[in-house]
Amino acid sequence: MPAIVGVVQVINISSASVFHIGDTFKISANSNAKTYAGAGSFNTGDNVYLQNYQSATNTFDQDSMDQGNFFNV
Repeated sequence: MPAIVGVVQVINISSASVFHIGDTFKISANSNAKTYAGAGSFNTGDNVYLQNYQSATNTFDQDSMDQGNFFNV
C-alpha cells in the first residue's frame, strides 16, 4: 500500500543492513564474516576468572576460498 513519508534522516547504514521505504516483495540482507579469537575472548559475565598462561590463535587458512553467500537470496 502506498504511503506518504515525511523527512527521513539516515546517519549510518552498515554493510549488512537494509534501508527501505515503500512497497516491497522481498528483502534479503546477506553478509559474510570470519572471526579469529583466542582463548577466553568471548567470555561474558560479572566475575569471569581466566587462566591462560600461553595462548595462540591460529589464523592460517589453507583453503583458498570459504563458503560464500552467492545464492542466498
